[in-house]
Amino acid sequence: MPIASRRDVGQHIATIRRARRMTQADLARAAYVSLATVKGIERGARSPSDDTLDSIAAALNVDPSRIVVGSTRTDSRVHAVLPNISAAIATYDIVADTTPRPLDELREDIGKLVQWRLAAQYARIAEHAPHLLTESLAALHHTGGAEQLRSAHLLATAARSADAVAYKFGALDLSARLVELMRWAADLTEDRVVQASAAYVRTETFFAARAHAQGLRALEQAIDASPYPLGTASTAARGALHMRAAVIAGRSGDADAVALHLDEARMLGDKVPEAAYDGTQFGPESVRAHEVSVAVSLGQEHLQRALDIADEWTPPDSLPEERQSGFWIELARAQVWAGRADDAFESLKVARFIASQHTREHPWAREAASTIRRLKRADAESLTSFAEWIGAV
Repeated sequence: MPIASRRDVGQHIATIRRARRMTQADLARAAYVSLATVKGIERGARSPSDDTLDSIAAALNVDPSRIVVGSTRTDSRVHAVLPNISAAIATYDIVADTTPRPLDELREDIGKLVQWRLAAQYARIAEHAPHLLTESLAALHHTGGAEQLRSAHLLATAARSADAVAYKFGALDLSARLVELMRWAADLTEDRVVQASAAYVRTETFFAARAHAQGLRALEQAIDASPYPLGTASTAARGALHMRAAVIAGRSGDADAVALHLDEARMLGDKVPEAAYDGTQFGPESVRAHEVSVAVSLGQEHLQRALDIADEWTPPDSLPEERQSGFWIELARAQVWAGRADDAFESLKVARFIASQHTREHPWAREAASTIRRLKRADAESLTSFAEWIGAV
């Protein structure tokens, strides 16, 4: 890379980093690179490798093309790796001749997958999921007793993270296979909290098939089977299922079921601190964010509820990036329907700033951007650029 190009790349990284209010040390930690590497790249003394560029872009929540013009888009890199994920789970029930790693080491690496999923860093997940799925299966097949239960939990967690990539990037058949693998592993854990998490994720298959009424029934059965909410984990597990049930009830147009499940989710959410429980974010803030989604799903008569919530509340930075950006995307959809195209565009830009990969792969964000561009009939550079970035033109 020419010196001038290296300098431009470094300046782009530094500008985005400062906009994120990150120090060079913050960026180095988030990108898993050395501080010396960040300093060298920012002053133009060295060029980032493809892996380093991906890591820095992921840490900054931007696509690599925002840093280096012409770099490979995230979606291309993810789609290139999806066959590897498929291959990793093709023989899930066959004992492989692989020596498993110590479970504590494996747990630490799979924990990173969870962090990346909550932060909507899908390219990172796609890169690491295949070998972590393979190692989780090896651990499951080569352990026994309590260690096998732990291995099954790790496999369920890895499958869930891989599914986030498959589902967001439209590989719905692979997503369904990963969901079934997660459910199979969850059953092996003999832990009803883990099984509740699997039921939560399974809802994706009903969303994809637009089988909302059936999905609501499946969730209500999962709620009945979930552990009684005595402790924090069991309370969060049941509350998350109610929260998810409210969303799918909204998609099916069942306002009575929405009210019932939202009331239960609020009540349970108020009993636990906002946090990620077994990989599912739950608490009072998450329930509030889902109220917007539910109102939008119920349609025109309920749009004002979504707009009213946004007037008095927005997601705090403490919520995972994926959940924050989801709120702004849902709000943009409501604003489009309410004829507030300028506000909708601002909401989409906020969503992109928070989680660019999540925003670009979200079908409703793409739909909203396309509608805004049509309504505005404008050729403003920022709007056209956004529409091209998200694939709406």
